[in-house]
Amino acid sequence: MSHTVGIRQTQKLKTRQALLDAALRLLEHQSLSSLGLREVTRAVGVTPTAFYRHFDDTAALGVALVEEALGSLHGVIGAILAETGDSETRLDRSVELITRHVREQPAHFRFIAREQHGGVGRVREAIAAQLRLFAEEVAEALAAEPESRGWSDEDLLMLGGLYVDHMVITASAMLDAGPAGEAQVADVTRRRLRLVTLGRRHWLDGTGT
Repeated sequence: MSHTVGIRQTQKLKTRQALLDAALRLLEHQSLSSLGLREVTRAVGVTPTAFYRHFDDTAALGVALVEEALGSLHGVIGAILAETGDSETRLDRSVELITRHVREQPAHFRFIAREQHGGVGRVREAIAAQLRLFAEEVAEALAAEPESRGWSDEDLLMLGGLYVDHMVITASAMLDAGPAGEAQVADVTRRRLRLVTLGRRHWLDGTGT
């Protein structure tokens, strides 16, 4: 009996992933708000009834795609933030990370770039929640650094959000530039983030307090 249950569970997971993969392919050329449930199930070769065993609707499928695209990055970014070394090294590593992930998962990042300000509210909220979590993780790491002595929690979260926003902009720019322009986008990003880092060192000077 347990063996049969295990097979069914494996098949269920395979069907769920197939639905996600098919939706991602279809979303290369359209927005989630225009994606039809039957369009997705037809691409996988299952019935609409089978879709509802995995997702309540296409918005729920979109939220799952957000988690698939961004959720896996938390552990990697956490490892970079935990590294010892100067901020320049970590900035370089962060740019390398986003460059590699955009290169390996362009469809996921294209989906995020389009739906971040798209027409499906639950998906916009899911993306915003993931980005807030990234900002909080960065702010927590920044708080442990000597340069952050005297900074308020609010300002550290603002700085963390600024770094995260730049990385989102970088991902979109890399998608637009393609492989030929990837190095140039990465270089511009590094210089912008270094400028932010320089500003950070003087935030508490004068009117910054």
